[in-house]
Amino acid sequence: MDQPAKPRRKAAAGAGDERRRLRRAELLLEVTRRMAAYDTLDGVLHALVEMTTAELNAERGSLFLNDPDTSELYSRVAQGNIQREIRILNTSGIAGHVYTSGEPLIIHDAYADPRFNRSVDEQTGFTTHSILCVPIKTVKGEVVGVAQTLNKRSGRFTRHDLHLLQEMTSQGTLALQSAQFIERMQMVRRQEMEFVDLVSEVTADIKLGSLLQKVMGEATRLLNAERSTLFLNDEKTRELWSEVGQGLESMQIRLPNHVGIAGAVFTSGKSINIPYAYADLRFNPSFDRKTGYFTRSILCVPIVNKHGKTIGVTQVLNKRGGPFTNGDESRLRAFTAQISIALENAKLFADVQAMKNYNEAMLESMSNGVITLDDAERIVTCNAAGLRILRARADDLLDRPAGEFFAETNGWVLDKLAGVAQTQQADIVMDGELRIAGETLSVNLTALPLLSVERKPIGSMLMIEDISNEKRLKSTMSRYMDPGIADQMLASGAEALGGQSVKATVLFSDVRSFTTITEQLGAQGTVALLNEYFTLMVDCIQREEGMLDKFIGDAIMAAFGIPVAHDDDCDRAVRTAIAMMKTLSEWNAHRIVDGKLPVDIGIGLNTDMVVSGNIGSKKRMDYTIIGDGVNLAARLESACKQYGAHILISEFTYKQLKGTYFNRELDFVVVKGKTQPVAIYEILDFHTEKTYPNMIDALGLFKAGLAQYRSRKWREAAGKFEEVLALNATDKAAKIYIERCRHLAENPPDDDWDGVWVMESK
Repeated sequence: MDQPAKPRRKAAAGAGDERRRLRRAELLLEVTRRMAAYDTLDGVLHALVEMTTAELNAERGSLFLNDPDTSELYSRVAQGNIQREIRILNTSGIAGHVYTSGEPLIIHDAYADPRFNRSVDEQTGFTTHSILCVPIKTVKGEVVGVAQTLNKRSGRFTRHDLHLLQEMTSQGTLALQSAQFIERMQMVRRQEMEFVDLVSEVTADIKLGSLLQKVMGEATRLLNAERSTLFLNDEKTRELWSEVGQGLESMQIRLPNHVGIAGAVFTSGKSINIPYAYADLRFNPSFDRKTGYFTRSILCVPIVNKHGKTIGVTQVLNKRGGPFTNGDESRLRAFTAQISIALENAKLFADVQAMKNYNEAMLESMSNGVITLDDAERIVTCNAAGLRILRARADDLLDRPAGEFFAETNGWVLDKLAGVAQTQQADIVMDGELRIAGETLSVNLTALPLLSVERKPIGSMLMIEDISNEKRLKSTMSRYMDPGIADQMLASGAEALGGQSVKATVLFSDVRSFTTITEQLGAQGTVALLNEYFTLMVDCIQREEGMLDKFIGDAIMAAFGIPVAHDDDCDRAVRTAIAMMKTLSEWNAHRIVDGKLPVDIGIGLNTDMVVSGNIGSKKRMDYTIIGDGVNLAARLESACKQYGAHILISEFTYKQLKGTYFNRELDFVVVKGKTQPVAIYEILDFHTEKTYPNMIDALGLFKAGLAQYRSRKWREAAGKFEEVLALNATDKAAKIYIERCRHLAENPPDDDWDGVWVMESK
């Protein structure tokens, strides 16, 4: 007898469920088996994507894993023609939504869903219709990625498909994690081995120049950046310096060790990672403008030696593929820590070599004779001046006992050497006589003991200064004027009254409100103030090898390019002016603490052909300079008062500058007594945030305002200058231009107006 139909259907359904469960169990076992067959992450990814795509009857599948270093989801395997790695932010698109929410999604129309990111389709040329996307979770429930299948070939994705994809990816998660772990360990080991080889190779170099080049090259490669620079600190000049280029093309770049990103890292000892350079106020874009390079991202870390002292910084620019990560910072820190010892050794070697070369060059260039003797009083070395003074050749003098050369009338030299050997104290003879080759020389002779590092006697040294004739005259003249000028006068004859036309940069400075100061201080106080002030300012001039021409009351006139010219005399003059302002600021700080009035000055610079020489009469001469170029420098110094500036330079100086300085074009003027207009620029490098707040922003606004002013856009120009005042209410130049704009708006100039302003006062 046949069974009823309903029980038969129920039995059949139960059998079907059992088959499906069995099929699913077999499938998951197959996933586990397939995953176990691969020991690489690429193999596991490929197998899992292949199985899920086939099982769900989809056109394409992909599996994204999260990269915690970059906060990106990346896929290395996708079916079809796409073989390259795809990366998206782990918050972007459908995959990003599933990753961040941890919830699976079924989407039947991808382009109708606002969360869908079309950029991947645009990259690959594939068109996505439907999506099944599930999170990949660890046993602890942590989401480590997402799996998705695209475009079911027949019908639509169902909840059954979703559960199946979840189960298959969950089954493969352990294999994924294991493969990821193995790959990370292999990558770390590979990086460590590369790092060890790299450090070994780099630190083997003892030459500082080539070592710097190697370190910069390897840092660039290590962090996949466009370029890098290693700066070392020069403790003497308080500058960070680096050597760029190789061989004859190499050059040094230097900057104060507190300026810019590198200076901030050096002074603080803390790393700085800037993903967007132009959005950071500490970044100075002037170098980009000068070089044409565009800086996107910056990573700068300190170089610390074994004693914990910061000796420099390493700066890398523009990582390819995105900003620098915390991992990049750690790798660069580790790299610089390893090479810091090599850098110090190379620097020490370079210092020793430089000192050796310097000492040898100094000895050979000295006009005084230098002779060294061993503890047996045999002559070991003698410089060129010594051979010349003693009228001897090296073969006749070296390795001979001093007694054979200094005998008879010159025996007093041997007495001095014996006394030094006994007392180990220096002995000096002024204006002694040496009888050499039948000629009597007037000399200053100094005998000195030579000591080893352990402070043990190893010999003695003689220094012989020939003060005969020209030497005596030069020594006398040098007491009254610069030794360089004395050399020129001696070479051309002291009676020469003529001059020569030379190119020079003239500096004028003047004290503001000096009459008021003298009234308050009286005669003695005024002289004391001027002596202290002139000492500080002259030091600034002489550090850059400028020539002090004269003091004119409280004013100073100096020149750069005479009597000895340099390729960068304009820069030397500008650096001097900046140093004068900084020195004055420090001096004023002490004066204010002592209850004294501060001193303010203005400085004018101009570069031109001038006449230099000994000008005067036979009874009184001055080595000085004259010419229109001198007068313009004086006018610019005076113009500082009108514009509220402290350093003004002419366009002729500005165009020849080699360095980069904070500056702005101030005006196009005809100074008093002249007919031709000249552009003038203000140098602002000495300012601090306190003395000129928001300077970089203000300079940009001022430049824009000046361009609109010269285009006759008075209202727009006034608006820009008002923005400058909003940043710095003390900017007198901005106030002047606002008044000019208002005046010109009410009284428009003629059509041939060219923006020239005529100065009526000196």
